[in-house]
Amino acid sequence: MPVFSPQAAARIVLDLRTATPHFPGIGRYAVNLADALAPQLAADEALVLLTPPQGCWPFTPAAAANVQHVVVASSPFAVAQQWQLPRLLRRLPQQPTIYHSPYFLMPYRPGLSTLLTFYDLIPLRFPAYVSERARLFFRVAQHLALRTAQQIVAISEASRRDLLATFRIAPERVITTPLAPDPRFRPQPEAAIAAIRARYALPDHVVLYLGINKPHKNLVTLLTAYAQLPTNSPPLVIAGAWDDRYPEAKQTAAALNLTPRVRFLGPVAEIDLPALYAAATAFVFPSRYEGFGLPVLEAMACGTPVACSNVSSLPEVAGDAALLFDPDNSTSIGQSLQRLLDDAPLRADLRARGVAQAARFTWAQTAAATLAVYRKLRHS
Repeated sequence: MPVFSPQAAARIVLDLRTATPHFPGIGRYAVNLADALAPQLAADEALVLLTPPQGCWPFTPAAAANVQHVVVASSPFAVAQQWQLPRLLRRLPQQPTIYHSPYFLMPYRPGLSTLLTFYDLIPLRFPAYVSERARLFFRVAQHLALRTAQQIVAISEASRRDLLATFRIAPERVITTPLAPDPRFRPQPEAAIAAIRARYALPDHVVLYLGINKPHKNLVTLLTAYAQLPTNSPPLVIAGAWDDRYPEAKQTAAALNLTPRVRFLGPVAEIDLPALYAAATAFVFPSRYEGFGLPVLEAMACGTPVACSNVSSLPEVAGDAALLFDPDNSTSIGQSLQRLLDDAPLRADLRARGVAQAARFTWAQTAAATLAVYRKLRHS
């Protein structure tokens, strides 16, 4: 285990207990942030990473003398974390000065200056799909986390606006630190694309959606839009984690007689994602609400033309590098897809714009902005 330099004065605790398959988005955020923070630390700064037990999200941060790993068995869902984690922080060999929680389920009295990452308000924005009990729990737990944190980082300007509009928080306490695609998302060689097509039995041209099937992802409207396209259009491939509580997308595909033209791939191995994006003729993302919308940037980084919703954070993520549509209007979605499929010069233009747009977002920049907040907390 790396040993801290004795002169290190600021020890920053980053809680990586969400780096598990249960938290695919949050885990990816926390892991990429940790990896990008390490090389930017000053001589008098050190990073303590609280990691889950074996079997967590794949994570191999660069070894460094000022980075320490502490395995923590207590889950973010455990009530016992309220006393176990503060006790652990107090007993570290060198006393930490800052605690950063990437999740609102956290110790609410950590005993340190605290930074919280805020993502979205999905449970409150879509009450029809969340039980009253779950909404109440989310609101109370989020309130406790926000009250605990002296500073908050939101993952998009849209997310920041939603936070300030919903909770009583001084605007100066909240800054925006956008997400970024992992460096492995980039244009892929033809051999990798051919291999992924063979592995998943995909034709040369497909329309791809990647994400979970929760209702706010809007797959029913996407399928209704796709049904408006000619029957010889490339097949629609729906990939990503599948929640059996929401069978509506598969039911809609069957009701619209789309089963021969729609593939439900289910979860895809992380290692396969860059080539899967690159194998698509077009990527479509019809979500009604996103804290950030990382799949849009990942597809762009891989050189895939994108059509996505014109709501929440997606316009700020996509910039002028995607076709935007009204997610509540199946005709708007269908027309955007038809334009992409019919217009090869448009696809080439969006491909180039997308790669450039994705390059504007880097984890190094996100880490630098986050580190500035740590330093503000340190000197406040």
